[in-house]
Amino acid sequence: MNIIELTDDEILAAAEPMWSDMIRFSNEGEYGKFIRNFHYSLVQGLNEVEIGKQFAKSELTRSLSETYDYLGIIRRGEHVTVLYRLRSTKKEGEWLGRLVLGYDEDGAIKVFGASVF
Repeated sequence: MNIIELTDDEILAAAEPMWSDMIRFSNEGEYGKFIRNFHYSLVQGLNEVEIGKQFAKSELTRSLSETYDYLGIIRRGEHVTVLYRLRSTKKEGEWLGRLVLGYDEDGAIKVFGASVF
């Protein structure tokens, strides 16, 4: 099955707990827990030294509000991108959150990309 065939509600049922966990673990600086739903290929491509610096030094990634707004889903190929509006508890303004999901080799939904712009 291809994830793009799921309904929005089915995609959100998988995405929401992952996104909430990622925000919480980012705020706490818990790198190991932050990546626990990442697909193996994504983990292999990450520079752990740079990610560690991000957790240690980035005010934004350590102060994301756990209240966010779902904006929509984009379907492309074998992945979906779930978009969120984020705010910080310490910085003024809004940011765009992006969560890319797809199926792994075992049929589990995994994170293939995540970012905050």
